[in-house]
Amino acid sequence: MLLEKKSPSVNGFWGLLLALIAIGVGVYVLVAGGSDSNGLLIALGVVLEVVALILLTGLTIVQPNQANVITFFGQYLGVIRESGFYMTIPFSSHKKVSLRVRNFNSAKLKVNDVEGNPIEIAAVVVFSVVDSAKALFEVDEYETFVEIQSETALRHVASKYPYDAVDGAGFSLRSNAEEIALELSTELQNRLAIAGVNVIESRLTHLAYSTEIASAMLQRQQATAIIAAREKIVEGAVSMVQLAIQRLEADGAIELDEERKAAMINNLLVAVVSDRSAQPVINTSTLY
Repeated sequence: MLLEKKSPSVNGFWGLLLALIAIGVGVYVLVAGGSDSNGLLIALGVVLEVVALILLTGLTIVQPNQANVITFFGQYLGVIRESGFYMTIPFSSHKKVSLRVRNFNSAKLKVNDVEGNPIEIAAVVVFSVVDSAKALFEVDEYETFVEIQSETALRHVASKYPYDAVDGAGFSLRSNAEEIALELSTELQNRLAIAGVNVIESRLTHLAYSTEIASAMLQRQQATAIIAAREKIVEGAVSMVQLAIQRLEADGAIELDEERKAAMINNLLVAVVSDRSAQPVINTSTLY
């Protein structure tokens, strides 16, 4: 496995100056040799011009947050990371790799969650290249590799959890967004390490039931919410009734037997739990 290393290089301005001097001296020697018909001077001038052209092939410019990978006839020489103007080995090949932070937005994927329900899910992955040698030589087109592996990891993580935990136990895609994002980032890092890519962050950007079951799942969620709300209302109503009876008995204003307590509890529960306004009924006789 190739690892990133520093490529041999010198300041490009010194290399350019040397090339220009060679060109100038070569032109002067060619002119002098041509005027004197001196074949030796003409040959020296030609050699100097060829040397200058060879030196110019080694010049390269490195932009900020960019790596320049140098290869010489198929042999990996190293990487130049510092921005600037450099001269490397002539006739070498220069491939540029961006080290900037980039985003990848996945398409909306249709996946079955752990319960078999079809869902739609998408994510954004924030990444950067940290090893340009691996990015170029260990995988074929590392950007495509990042896209495919990101979607594969997203499918795998989505299939491990339910969309929503009905009983409230365990992780779910909807309720545990932070935990799901952390697991997705960890799995992505393991998959993309071979390409010299560092995963900075990953987040779910879209999560929904598929259209064919969205209506049924919405009804289930509504029913679950109604049941939970009713449980809270009944719990509160029972507490209110108990408090009312205790207060009445403590004050001694009214003496209630078991039958009157049952009737009072029934009336209070109906009044509190009902989702409509209570309609009072005036009793002109006794309970018996």
